Amino acid sequence: ECLAQNGLFRVQTVVKDKDESLTKPELGKKLSEDAKKTIAEKCVKGAQVQIIVVDGLSSTAIEANIADTVPALVQGLKAEGISVGTPFFIKYGRVGVMDDVGALLNSDVVVELVGERPGLITAESMSSYMVYKAGEKTVEADRTIISNIHKGGTPPAEAGAHMATVVKQMLAHKASGVALSEAMKG
Repeated sequence: ECLAQNGLFRVQTVVKDKDESLTKPELGKKLSEDAKKTIAEKCVKGAQVQIIVVDGLSSTAIEANIADTVPALVQGLKAEGISVGTPFFIKYGRVGVMDDVGALLNSDVVVELVGERPGLITAESMSSYMVYKAGEKTVEADRTIISNIHKGGTPPAEAGAHMATVVKQMLAHKASGVALSEAMKG
């Protein structure tokens, strides 16, 4: 229902069920063949930015935050004249699945909104991972992150607008993660 309300189509990683998702996290980084086919059919290749929504370890976080985050992010990007691909949802995904998406769609930047591990304070915390030219050679140091997105942390709409600003910097510097931090210093 949440996906339909937010206009997101659904694909899945190679993970078969919730148990496998928890016991074999590396599988959550790989799109299934069906997912690749669906994405190729429904998404434009080469958009400057591709947004993906991933359940990660908390689908509650996704349900609580995307209705405000995604529109603010898309509006911020479009206001800057940045092209945005068709956002979609990946079930049983982990952060690294963005690398498969980047390689498949050849976007300049992949923005992944992912539900984080439910902590002591809330199960509604979402993070955004952003990578310039995500693909099979992406390493953790290439990822730019905005975390603690929820009503008691960074409000979802504010986070979406901030992500648009960060993506603009990534495109200008052709970098993300540590390389972006270094480029902005100098």
